[in-house]
Amino acid sequence: MHGRYKFLLFHVLAFLGRNELGSAITDGKKAPENSMLYMASVQNENGQHVCGGFLVSNNFVVTAAHCDVVLGTHDLSRVEKIVKYIEKICQHPSYNSNTRENDILLLKVGGKDNGYYKVQPIQLPTSEININEKCSVAGWGNTECNIVGELRVVDVSIINRDVCKKEWSDLPVNVICADKGLCKGDLGGPLVCDGTAVGVASFYKNKDCDTPNVYTDISKSLTWINKVLKQNDC
Repeated sequence: MHGRYKFLLFHVLAFLGRNELGSAITDGKKAPENSMLYMASVQNENGQHVCGGFLVSNNFVVTAAHCDVVLGTHDLSRVEKIVKYIEKICQHPSYNSNTRENDILLLKVGGKDNGYYKVQPIQLPTSEININEKCSVAGWGNTECNIVGELRVVDVSIINRDVCKKEWSDLPVNVICADKGLCKGDLGGPLVCDGTAVGVASFYKNKDCDTPNVYTDISKSLTWINKVLKQNDC
């Protein structure tokens, strides 16, 4: 455990109406107030938002495994939040940093809620997702200052893996492809279909936010996830 991996912030959307530098979710809209209370912001030591995350149980958050290197310890100013201590980092045992195969990470969190704001875990899938299903992805995106912008959400459609294979010949096996919507800083957040988190935002074409997006397929990691949640440890 690296000493700097200490905090995780949960931001309640009702208090994120300010228009800072904005999110990098492309073609998105401001997320409705008091929705998506499972969303978390993962930040570096300078307080910059670098990855999304989402609560899946009372004390576990999912994000992308490649976000492990940028978990931070900064407290955002003037933004209402719930601070959780990161007790343990559980990286998927088969994660490949070169190919982004199994790009998923579980963070065990602790610390008391402040009793005023409410966070809610999101449901995990019980089966694979279907082509053409309508879903959504949310994120704060990347900004150039130390304060993230308003949370934004965009509707996306699940597309055939063959479309993504045209962009990436070495596309990982356990992934879901969707049309454009992601950009830098949105990675690690959930792909949500009918109220269920089915994917973890993993990558998109370098510097091109208008290409298809790739998500780690949560259904392919359920055995590992459920084992960690049941044991409350990894």
